Amino acid sequence: MVACFIGHRTITVTNELCERIRTTVLDLIDNQGVDTFLFGSRSQFDDLCLKIVTEIKEIRPHIRRIYVRAEYPYISPDYEKHLLTFYDKTYMPESIIHAGKAIYIERNRHMIDSSDICLMYFDNRYTLNQNYNSGTRDVYKYAVCRKKTIVNFYCQCKMKSRLDLGGF
Repeated sequence: MVACFIGHRTITVTNELCERIRTTVLDLIDNQGVDTFLFGSRSQFDDLCLKIVTEIKEIRPHIRRIYVRAEYPYISPDYEKHLLTFYDKTYMPESIIHAGKAIYIERNRHMIDSSDICLMYFDNRYTLNQNYNSGTRDVYKYAVCRKKTIVNFYCQCKMKSRLDLGGF
């Protein structure tokens, strides 16, 4: 099974958050058969989760960390070698290459479509302020529409209801 990480660019990192992520990831590996984790970039949430999953990989070496790029469709062998010091694999989906300004949203949608479980850090207050442009809000709604299992570390709960989106 596959899980992806998607969250706001800036988050509040606490020991409690780190422990919740670690406990959840271990449960997914040990009890739900998740062995592949997809990561994006450009967010503190991604960076934090990569650190935690990398630590877990030391005790669960069979898991895979995959970096889904939204930049550089073709990379040099040296850059790929560098990325593979952090990840087990990297790729850029062909379907997003010409997405323009929406490339990060399209990459995140690809990650959601490729995953069984979405591990997110989404502050649902963004749904109340429709004037604020939030890519995380948009892909959160996308995951709900796709009926994905979502674990939202912001609110410390597993969300399964459209009610969490203010009736979306």
